[in-house]
Amino acid sequence: MHGYNDCKIRALMKHRITPLLVLAALTCAFGVAQAEKADRSKPMNIEADALRHDEVKQTSVFSGRVVMTKGSIVLRGARLDVRQDAEGYQSGIVTAEAGKRAFFRQKRDTLPGAPEEFIEGEGEVIEYDGRTDNVRFITRAELRRYRGGALSDEITGAVVVYNNLTDVFTVDGQKKALPASGSEGQASSGGRVRAVLAPKDPKTPASAPGSSATSPAPAASAPVLRPSTSLGGATQ
Repeated sequence: MHGYNDCKIRALMKHRITPLLVLAALTCAFGVAQAEKADRSKPMNIEADALRHDEVKQTSVFSGRVVMTKGSIVLRGARLDVRQDAEGYQSGIVTAEAGKRAFFRQKRDTLPGAPEEFIEGEGEVIEYDGRTDNVRFITRAELRRYRGGALSDEITGAVVVYNNLTDVFTVDGQKKALPASGSEGQASSGGRVRAVLAPKDPKTPASAPGSSATSPAPAASAPVLRPSTSLGGATQ
C-alpha cells in the first residue's frame, strides 16, 4: 500500500491503476440511453489531496476535495473509494464532508431542437454498483432534472436508487441510512417521499427525424423519470 499526503494528484487514466479508475459506473449514471454518449470516449480526470492504492486488494482511495470530471460528468466529494472485483466489475463510493452532500451532474442526450437537459443528484453518500448498474444516493438524497436551464423534476427521500438499465428509480422516505460517520441518519421530509414532476412540453419535437408522420406521437425530449410501483432502494 502506498500513501501520498499533502499533495495534488491528477489521475489521467494511465499506469497500473488505470482499470481501477474507470468509474464507468458513475459516468453511466441515470441511464445509458439518456446519458451524454460522448462521455464514454472522454478521458477521466480525478483531482484530490491524497491517494492511497492497494495493488493486492485492487482498491484506490482518493481523499480531500475530490473532483472527478469525464466529458459532461462532474462528481464531487470528500472521499472516493474505487474497487474492482475478480470478474472486473467496478464499484465506487463517494462520501461527503460532515454535514454536506456529495454531488453528481451529467448532461443527457436530447432530440434535435429540444432544450438541453441535465441530471443532478446529491446525498451524503453516493454508491455505484457496476454489476447491477445502479447508482444510490443515501441520506438526504435528492435527484433533479433540469430542462433548458430550469428545474423540471425533483425527487427527495432518505434513499434514491436509479437503475441505469431500465431508467426506473425507487425512493425510500422511511429508511434511516448510515452516513460515513456511522451515526444514524434521519429520513428527509419527515419520513415522506416528495416529488415534483413537470408535464411534457407540447412544443418539444414529437419524434426523431425520419419517423412516420401518419400517426401522432407523444411529445418527447428525454423520457420523464418514472417511479417504480414499490418503494425502497435496492440493497447491494
